[in-house]
Amino acid sequence: DLSDPERLVQCPLVKDHRIRASRFPYHLVKCKESHPEIAKKLGTCPFNARHLVPRQDLTDHIMKCSDKALLEPDVVDRSCQPWEDKVKDGSTWQAPPCDEDWEAEVLESSNSAFVWGA
Repeated sequence: DLSDPERLVQCPLVKDHRIRASRFPYHLVKCKESHPEIAKKLGTCPFNARHLVPRQDLTDHIMKCSDKALLEPDVVDRSCQPWEDKVKDGSTWQAPPCDEDWEAEVLESSNSAFVWGA
């Protein structure tokens, strides 16, 4: 189960390291510091920072990353049409009329002094 925080995850830097999923991001930071020679050979996935893959395989990983699907529809939706155009195209929503007069409220409240505890 991918959502189980107690499941064991293999470290991409040192294959002998098996870490609980809930501690995995912290382990990656420490392990990168402890093994900089290995860390610089790995690239980080832009969709999930927990995905560290050999730099030469990073492009292929990005194309196939399962986490890409979680972000892609939103990115594609935003890039296709500006927000203003979407509102013009089909939205019939209008702001309700406002009966508030903030300037008058400020003038009224400035006449009365604030007294702590009153």
